Amino acid sequence: MKYGINNQLGRQPTLNESMEMIGIAIEKGIEYIDTAAAYGDAELILGKYFKDNGISKNIKIISKLKPNSIEKTNKKNSVITECQDSLRRINIEQLDGYLLHTPEYIYDNEILEGMQEIKRKGYSKNIGVSIYNLKEGYEAIKTGLIDYIQLPYSMLDQRGIKSSFIHLAKEAGIKIFTRSSFLQGLFMMDYEKIPAYLNNAIPYLIDIENIIKRYNVDKVSAIMEFVKSETDIDYLVFGIEKKEQLLENIEKYKYNRVPTECIQEIKNKVCNVEESIIFPSLWANGKKVD
Repeated sequence: MKYGINNQLGRQPTLNESMEMIGIAIEKGIEYIDTAAAYGDAELILGKYFKDNGISKNIKIISKLKPNSIEKTNKKNSVITECQDSLRRINIEQLDGYLLHTPEYIYDNEILEGMQEIKRKGYSKNIGVSIYNLKEGYEAIKTGLIDYIQLPYSMLDQRGIKSSFIHLAKEAGIKIFTRSSFLQGLFMMDYEKIPAYLNNAIPYLIDIENIIKRYNVDKVSAIMEFVKSETDIDYLVFGIEKKEQLLENIEKYKYNRVPTECIQEIKNKVCNVEESIIFPSLWANGKKVD
């Protein structure tokens, strides 16, 4: 997809670029590939890669139920059919995880029955939900059915840790994947290129930049270590548009050079950021873009 507010290419990667990046990720030890039926051609591209190269036993695939795809009648079968369609597109027999991409589906018992059936039939080893608001996360814990939760977590969006939600989920035996550490690339943008509807984010970004400069830390390392330092977070989900970003992110994730004092200072300085900044779905004056 043409994804990210700071998409420097202004386009989605070509098929050849995508195939090369998948190969590099696997070669460099990336353990999970996170995809979804709603991510443009992503599942089909993965399917082509695995058809041409085989699937490594070391790689795990997580996909998601397409939003607004469930028929009002026979929801359970709709969930199963959607999962089967993803498996066909990706060209694999079993997913490691299948997530609800519409968080509100966590309240629908019939949809949850479909998710459980997916697990029983072996279409996916684990089931879960991708959330934005924590209330759906608490409901997911309450069901006792969920293995995986994916949620945003970054310097600007610390809700999952500060509310103790992530800790509670871990205590319930749920594996935690956090995304949006770069907030669609917002952290990496030149201030003059930030759209007017995100001007309120600039003071926070300046505060963060001033802190990491004092500690002589580069921005990518600080962004990734901010997530990595939280022991209750199991995996950091990140997106890339070119192989140079992939290689840089892997390198800087592996070799931490960020003092704990720097991380703590950011946590103390950046608090309670408004939802209009941390929810991409509210960007562009409320126009849904994520």
